Amino acid sequence: MTSSNSQHPKPDQLSYRDAGVNIDAGNLLVEKIKPFAQRTWRPEILAGIGGFGALFEIPRKYRNPVLVAGTDGVGTKLKLAFQFNQHNNIGIDLVAMSVNDILVQGAEPLFFLDYFACGSLHVDTAARVVQSIAAGCEQAGCALIGGETAEMPGMYPAGEYDLAGFAVGIVEKDNIINGSSIAKNDIILGIASNGAHSNGFSLIRKIIEKRAVDLNSTFGDSTLLEAIMAPTRIYAKPVLELIRQLPVKGLAHITGGGLLENIPRILPVGTMATVQKDSWKIPSLFYWLQQQGNIAEEEMFRVFNCGIGMVLVVAPEHADQAMAILHACGETVWRIGHIKQCLAHEPTISII
Repeated sequence: MTSSNSQHPKPDQLSYRDAGVNIDAGNLLVEKIKPFAQRTWRPEILAGIGGFGALFEIPRKYRNPVLVAGTDGVGTKLKLAFQFNQHNNIGIDLVAMSVNDILVQGAEPLFFLDYFACGSLHVDTAARVVQSIAAGCEQAGCALIGGETAEMPGMYPAGEYDLAGFAVGIVEKDNIINGSSIAKNDIILGIASNGAHSNGFSLIRKIIEKRAVDLNSTFGDSTLLEAIMAPTRIYAKPVLELIRQLPVKGLAHITGGGLLENIPRILPVGTMATVQKDSWKIPSLFYWLQQQGNIAEEEMFRVFNCGIGMVLVVAPEHADQAMAILHACGETVWRIGHIKQCLAHEPTISII
C-alpha cells in the first residue's frame, strides 16, 4: 500500500483492469443475475446472493434429515458451446449433472451453487449461462442460492469459460435409497433421456472433426447441432413424486460409463441386471454417432446413455403402477429388464 501522503498517481501506475480484471463488469453481472436467482428461491433461504456465504434452514418437515451433496461440471460439451455460441442451455446441463446424482439416493434437491471461471468476463454471455442455471434449478425445484464468478486473465483462451456446480439435497435417514433391497425378479425401468446429455462429448467432437460434419444440416425435426446440444433431462420432480407414492429399491443416473457401468453400481453382491436392448426406442442420434464413428455396440453402451437417462429398480408388483405415475408426470418410460441372481463376486450386467 502507498502512504497516505501520495496524492498523485505515478505515470506508470497500474490498476486491476490493466491486469485484465474488470471489477465493474463483475458487479454488473451480479445485478443482472439476481432476478434469475430469486425466481428459484425457497422459503428456507435466510440469506442468498451477495453475502460471503448463503444461509439455508433445514426444512421442518424432516424428522431425521440426512444431507446429500454432489458436484460436477459439463465436460467438453462446453467446447461446442464456445464454437457455436450455444450458451442458453448449458447451465441446465450443469444443474442436471449434480441434481440427478443426488436424486438417486432419494434426496430432494434443496439448493445449488455455481462456479463460473473465465479469462475475461463477457457479461452478456455469463448472464445467459447463469440464466440457464436458474432455469435448471427451477426444473429441479431447488434454489440457486449463490455462486462465484472468477475472472483470471491468462487462464483460459479468449471467449472460453469453465463451469462447476454443487448441489445439496435432503432425505429422511430411513428413506435413503441404496439398492441394498434389490433382489431376484425385480423389474428395471428406464426413463427416456434427451439425447447425449453431457457425456461422451470428447468422442462426439472427434466424430464431428474427423467426418467434417455439417452441424446445421437437418436432423429429424431439428438441426444436428440442436440434437447434439439438447440439454440434460432433470428427473427430480417426477422421480420424487414416484418415491412419495411407491417404494423404489434403486436408482441409477446414466452418465459417464453409460448403462454398462452405472447400473451395476446400485446392485448388491449376488445379483446381476439383464437388460433387453430392443425394449426401448434408441434415439436416431445414437445410431448416427455409431455409424459415423464406426463404434462397437459395447462401446456405445459404455460411453453413452443410448436413450435411457435414469434407471429405476422396483418390485414386480409395483412396476405397472410406477410406469403409470411417471407417465402422468410427462415422462417416457419403458420396462427394460430384470434382476437375476449370479455367483459373481461383483454385481454385473448383461445387455442382450
